Amino acid sequence: MNQALNKFHPATRDWFVERFGTPTPVQAQAWQAIARAEHTLLAAPTGSGKTLAAFLASIDQLLQSGLANQLRDETTVLYVSPLKALSNDIHRNLQVPLNGIRDQLLLSGIADVNINVSVRTGDTSQAERERMRRTHPHILVTTPESLFILLTSESGRDMLANVRHVIVDEIHALAGNKRGAHLMLSLQRLNRLTQQRHQRTPIRIGISATQKPIENMAHFLIGTDKAHINIIDTGHVRDRDLKIVLPDSPLEAVMANEVWDEIYNTLCGLIDTHRTTLIFVNTRRLAERVAHHLAERLGDEHVTAHHGSLSRKHRLQAEQRLKSGQLRAVVATASLELGIDVGDIDLVCQLGSPRGIATFLQRVGRSGHAVDKTPKGRIFPLSHNDLLECAALIHSIRHEQLDAIQIPPAPLDVLAQHIVAEVSAEECGGSELYKLICQAWPYRDLPRADFDAVVRMLNDGYSTARGRRGAYLHRDIVNDRLRSKRGSRLVAIMNGGAIPDQFDYDVVLQPAGTFVGTLNEDFAFESLPGDIFQLGNTSYRMLKIEAGKVFVEDAHGQPPNIPFWFGEAPGRSDELSQAISGLIDHTSRQLDHDIPTTVKYLVSEYGLTDVAAQELANYLMSARAALGVLPDHDNIIFERFFDEVGDMHLVIHSPYGSRINRAWGLALRKRFCRQFNFELQAAATDNTIVLSLGPTHSFPLEEVQHYLHSNTLRQVLTQALLAAPMFGTHWRWNCNISLAVPRNRNGKRVPAQFQRSNAEDLIAVVFPDQLACLENIQGDREIPNHPLVQQTLYDCLHDVMDVDGLEQLYRRIEKGEVKIHCRDLAGPSALCGEILTARPYAFLDDAPAEERRTHNVNQRRYTDPHMANELATLNPAAIQLVREQAWPTWRDADELYDALVQLGFLCDTEVQATD
Repeated sequence: MNQALNKFHPATRDWFVERFGTPTPVQAQAWQAIARAEHTLLAAPTGSGKTLAAFLASIDQLLQSGLANQLRDETTVLYVSPLKALSNDIHRNLQVPLNGIRDQLLLSGIADVNINVSVRTGDTSQAERERMRRTHPHILVTTPESLFILLTSESGRDMLANVRHVIVDEIHALAGNKRGAHLMLSLQRLNRLTQQRHQRTPIRIGISATQKPIENMAHFLIGTDKAHINIIDTGHVRDRDLKIVLPDSPLEAVMANEVWDEIYNTLCGLIDTHRTTLIFVNTRRLAERVAHHLAERLGDEHVTAHHGSLSRKHRLQAEQRLKSGQLRAVVATASLELGIDVGDIDLVCQLGSPRGIATFLQRVGRSGHAVDKTPKGRIFPLSHNDLLECAALIHSIRHEQLDAIQIPPAPLDVLAQHIVAEVSAEECGGSELYKLICQAWPYRDLPRADFDAVVRMLNDGYSTARGRRGAYLHRDIVNDRLRSKRGSRLVAIMNGGAIPDQFDYDVVLQPAGTFVGTLNEDFAFESLPGDIFQLGNTSYRMLKIEAGKVFVEDAHGQPPNIPFWFGEAPGRSDELSQAISGLIDHTSRQLDHDIPTTVKYLVSEYGLTDVAAQELANYLMSARAALGVLPDHDNIIFERFFDEVGDMHLVIHSPYGSRINRAWGLALRKRFCRQFNFELQAAATDNTIVLSLGPTHSFPLEEVQHYLHSNTLRQVLTQALLAAPMFGTHWRWNCNISLAVPRNRNGKRVPAQFQRSNAEDLIAVVFPDQLACLENIQGDREIPNHPLVQQTLYDCLHDVMDVDGLEQLYRRIEKGEVKIHCRDLAGPSALCGEILTARPYAFLDDAPAEERRTHNVNQRRYTDPHMANELATLNPAAIQLVREQAWPTWRDADELYDALVQLGFLCDTEVQATD
């Protein structure tokens, strides 16, 4: 430990020992690796000093250069984080070691060394940007999007040409999405820049508390570079104080206001017994709702909300007030999930399952965020399925389980954006650029044909009724050279990034004209002037609604509506789904004995309280009493029942997670539509799928599993998703990212309706069948081999859904490894509550929420498992009554003969012969 410190300058060493004492294991190992100028990946629990481990060695090198009079005004350390707030926080926290080291220099009588740190994000003022152009900071803190802009602009390239260390923080938050691929291409472009200027490439340092598999994360960090990388893995496990908290009333699929009051009162009790509490929720709407009710109990000055739709000013004030102790509680979404320093948080509460093991570890890690403290978390299940999920979640954490990160391979829309940016910054050869791109890990297997197709798209552009657009390059095929066209660099700079645009409306407070946040487009569109809504724990009255903006005034605390934002519920990780399946399997075996035995098992093995174990055991016993078996990864249940108006509902109980269930439900819906010529309603959640049919449909339940086959499933699902809203949304996003439909033009935001129209115009050009009249299409739609079309299909099939997982599931079903259990019931089982009350994000069709057929289902609550047996027992008297009603009665033989002829069983000659 001390050996690592001894390599530092005495001023650095003395400051660290005085403030922290002994280095943590991750710090000691990291400093040695960085001193050897080797790539390094740090994996350690939250609060173990990972960020300082990455920075201090670089700071010490800058210090020693300064003492040797070799410190120039050039940027040598580049820090990249996924959040603007995290970048600002790192900037503030860096001043602590820098000022401490300068104090040590002063005490030692050594000349001062001034190490400059600057932040460059989308919120950086123009004056600060100009200052950075004139005097380059030694340490630059930025985001992936701002790094892209810097690498594309001339002044930015001058600033980055001398970078020696690149620190990528919270790497797990980037690796699993397109932002990670976008960043890795930027880092390869940075390598090319520094190699050209100084014949060297920067050392990369990655940081995260939750990485699995860590070898893949190491490859992701350094790409195909054969250089050695030090993987410093001290694990993600540490002592944690975790408990599940239930309200006094029984859980329901949709909880009543009285039960919510119990949760709010429990939260207030926890807040009162702790100095600062951080409350995490999964949606922005719930964040506003919980903050409103807690503020009514604790006072507006003690509670506020924090999420991505609030203004930067509000979020920064909330962070500072929480850090200073002015706030007692903050209700947040993922906006405070990562390593932002918000002071000494005593307690983290999570409302509802976070849907992922790593997510919960990150959130709980906000409390006890220091080496000598213990994170403390309380999780509040909001339904029986939530309770099941939370129990599996806590069990997985205690057994050191972690979610695996899936790195998306070679997104072509991101590739198009970087090709335009790099060529506009510097002319280059096609083969040279292809080789550079393939050095980024997500693009290591990029076919040359796909690269050429993207270049061809950028060279040819699109011919529309309003002229040619999207032609950003000139391709010299003979000499294999790529040159940019006029205006390409500006388009790339103005439209860089891989974050989808949700078309939220800006909320502007009058008369000051202050930006206070954003609202979902649908909420703003459906509101009227005079409506009052809440944003950031403050009530606002709408004055005027324009395209893209909502002008408001302070409503002075009048009762508000809570705004909504669509498309924000997270899907469950595969590892957590597997843990739930294991919990169900083990609990089902205990239920073979009795409920008391099961309760004891859940208390001893899963750490539940007696009350929580009793409620979970009753819930699962009620389900098994009706269905005969519980669903897990080896047993799937097809449940069918009829509602109050005679409509049929088919519910598939499949705990495989929403991505597989969404794919399965959409493919089955397509098959049912073709089978019965009926546009049925469907929805899918992490545990269930529902298909709602009319009263005229009849089919053996056992046949449904054969409607799909593993060999043709992908083709059926592809055709099904073309008619789903997800395709149009992802097509527009990909058009934005690839610069085919710019989001900004001439320094102004392109209105949402213009972007939609432009994206639709392009799909009409490259994929005519997508917008064609279905009456004129025979068979399946013909899908073109266009880069953006193929990328959109990939995003829908592998990001929104999991077609590979569904194919694997069907192969197991066909082999008999997964059993299908078919049950006809008199009403919905206990497991149906979640899907029958599903939110709009679960819908697989475009029928509005008020027209869902599932509203016709009368849901009974089974407090006693024995009552659930009634569902599996069909009434013989009812069956006999239906048979009598369905049996035809004939007045005479002639009527019978006429009926047989009309049905085609007899012809006229056969009737005469019978006569």
